[in-house]
Amino acid sequence: MKDLPSPRQLRYLIALSETLHFGRAASMCAVTQSTLSAGLKELEATLGVTLVERTKRSVVVTALGRVIAARARETVQALEDLVDLAQSGRGQLMGPLNLGVIPTIAPYLLPALLTATRKQFPKLKIFVREEQTASVLARLHEGALDVALIALPYDTDSLTVDEIGAEDVVICLPTDHPLAKKKSIAAADLKDVPLLLLEDGHCLRDHALAACRLTTKRANEVYQATSLATLVQMVRGGLGVTMLPRMAAPIETSGQSGIVIRPLERETTARQIALVWRVSAVKGPEFHKLAGVFRNVFKAHVRQAQKA
Repeated sequence: MKDLPSPRQLRYLIALSETLHFGRAASMCAVTQSTLSAGLKELEATLGVTLVERTKRSVVVTALGRVIAARARETVQALEDLVDLAQSGRGQLMGPLNLGVIPTIAPYLLPALLTATRKQFPKLKIFVREEQTASVLARLHEGALDVALIALPYDTDSLTVDEIGAEDVVICLPTDHPLAKKKSIAAADLKDVPLLLLEDGHCLRDHALAACRLTTKRANEVYQATSLATLVQMVRGGLGVTMLPRMAAPIETSGQSGIVIRPLERETTARQIALVWRVSAVKGPEFHKLAGVFRNVFKAHVRQAQKA
């Protein structure tokens, strides 16, 4: 019978291939650097090949090591699915859950979601990773994440999608701006107005422009930022106007002078919040239950934001 590598050793190789740094890889695996290094040497001895070239200045994963690391991801994912399958027979969510969330949702909805989830599934331990949609979905496909909370429309081919709720955008502008006198803003009003937008890669950018019936060619874009908080401060400085998801408006503008919030006329749905996961996930029925909890929290959050 062949000697087989352990899942622990495979996880060490996966982490090192992703970080190319023993310290960071050890941190990812929650072990000491010496433990990780010893585990990798054991793996090399078991397989009879060199997976990692070590020098004082750098770490190089060999060509064969990269191939084995890719196969190791599939193997570890299959083992995790096996555990999930066993747990799913109990019909409850428990143990670790890796959740990806995009930045235009995480700060505003996540605290309430985690509180509600803890009450509903006390044995579930959620680990959160916040990244832009493309990165979140890439990690979901490779098995590093179990579920992801994203905003649609976005390409979710080969994923199971459970919609949480729809959300519109509101307009944030300086108090002395001519449009501030209006109770609501028409999409046509924004055609020639200097717009402050999130940089490329943030899906909210495209969702907001679409809600206002604008494109990057038609929009009078004057500034890009990496966060909604920065955009609000630019508005406060009189540099233009921006568009915020309704859930973010109360938090980002709280206590801020010199700015006002106005709704779009005939409130237009800018995006659909959704929980997504791999079609092959054996915990699909449990993830639908999780989506149900998220849906209830989102509805309460929307009602609160509309009153603000």
